[in-house]
Amino acid sequence: MTQVPRIPVLLPLSIGVGVIMCSIFVHALPLSTAVDFLRRERQRGHVGTSFWYDFAIVAITISFTLVAHLVEIALWAVLLERCGEFPQFGSAFYHSAGNYTSVGYGDLIMSPTWRLLGPLEAANGMLMFGVSTAMIFAVIQWLIQARFADLRQ
Repeated sequence: MTQVPRIPVLLPLSIGVGVIMCSIFVHALPLSTAVDFLRRERQRGHVGTSFWYDFAIVAITISFTLVAHLVEIALWAVLLERCGEFPQFGSAFYHSAGNYTSVGYGDLIMSPTWRLLGPLEAANGMLMFGVSTAMIFAVIQWLIQARFADLRQ
C-alpha cells in the first residue's frame, strides 16, 4: 500500500486566500486607471477620432493589465520565497509565473506543506486574466461605438 503524505490545508489555504485578496486589489488599481484614462480621453473628444489614437488607448490598457499581472506574479513569488520554498526570488518568480499562467512546467516542485499554493495561484491567474480580457474587450467596444455612429444604437 502506498503511503500518502499528510498535506496541511488550512494554513496554505488561508495564506493563499490572503494573497488572492491582495491580487484583486492590485488588479483593480490599473484597471480603474484605464477606465479613468478612457473617460478623460472621451470627454476631450479624442476617442474614435483616428485608428492610431484608438490603437494607443488599447495599447495603454493592455500595458496596464500586463503590469498588474507581473506585480501579482511577484506577490506570489515573495510568498513562495518567504515560505522557504525557493532560496532566490528569481526561482520563485519563475515558478510563480508558471503557476499563475497555468503552464505549470513542473521542473520546480514545492514541498507537500505548501503545494496547495500552486493550484490557488493558478485559479487566481485564470480569474485575473478573465478580468483583463473583459476590460480590454470593453475598451475596444467603447472605441468601436465612438468611431462608428451606426453602432451606437
